[in-house]
Amino acid sequence: MSEHVEWSEPEAAAPAVSAAVTPADAADAARLVAFGLQPKLQPARDQEYAELLRRYREDPPFARLADAVAAGLGLVVLEVSPRAGMAVTAAEDSVFAVRMGDYARRTAADSGDRFLHGLAHLAVAAMAFPRPEDLADDGYIGRVTVNGVDAFVRQACRRLEERADEQGMNTDPATDAPGLEAAWRIWVRRSATGATKDARRLAGSTTGIVGKAAAFLTDSGFLQRTGDDNGGTYRTTARYQLQVRDMAGSAAMAELLELGVVPVTDGTASLMPAEDTEDLELVADAGLPFHS
Repeated sequence: MSEHVEWSEPEAAAPAVSAAVTPADAADAARLVAFGLQPKLQPARDQEYAELLRRYREDPPFARLADAVAAGLGLVVLEVSPRAGMAVTAAEDSVFAVRMGDYARRTAADSGDRFLHGLAHLAVAAMAFPRPEDLADDGYIGRVTVNGVDAFVRQACRRLEERADEQGMNTDPATDAPGLEAAWRIWVRRSATGATKDARRLAGSTTGIVGKAAAFLTDSGFLQRTGDDNGGTYRTTARYQLQVRDMAGSAAMAELLELGVVPVTDGTASLMPAEDTEDLELVADAGLPFHS
């Protein structure tokens, strides 16, 4: 009899089937995703956000539910942590996706300008995180300035022009040429500032385009403005680092970095001096960023 009791005890102690997802669970998961869509909101300053992040990390079923909610909205979860919150990025088919064409059209309808806006975003990312180890280090903070980014692009354009001359290709690029080959001609022909009578830079100037990119990234929680020197100074956020990690494998990003315009040896970044700086006055006083 006692032997029968001993064999029957495990059946009584068998774990119960996991409880079904409740509407409250779904609401909490959706709430967490909603917090993630507010990039400027810091978990440390919102108790509910911090609690939902803790639940995500400690409750795997809840984490899977939140991931499913994000996926259903066309969002990709990059990281969930106290430093970055619920960092999400929109997939191409997501209703939350901001397309470069739509973004640039707010400023100008010209297709060349849309191309320059894309290059400005690429240059900000490349200058903020010029080394693979910068992207890998969670504690790394990049700093950029509007004038510094414009000087960086102009120096890159000079390098591309030299490369085109060497290859006998200093004409309009072929349709299958790399994107940067087509970009430098448009950028160098554009005024750097084109200031108005009241000293405001024109939106269509290259520093105006970089300034708009920096302002957009700030509004999106990717950069934080730290001052007004050199057209505006900015520092990167954890969310921006995650975004750049996501795009680091792009061909355009690799092509820009491979030009070697931003040499980094000791944790600082600067432009390589041009052999002839006669037409590159901006480089001398570009307010180039330093990285910590």
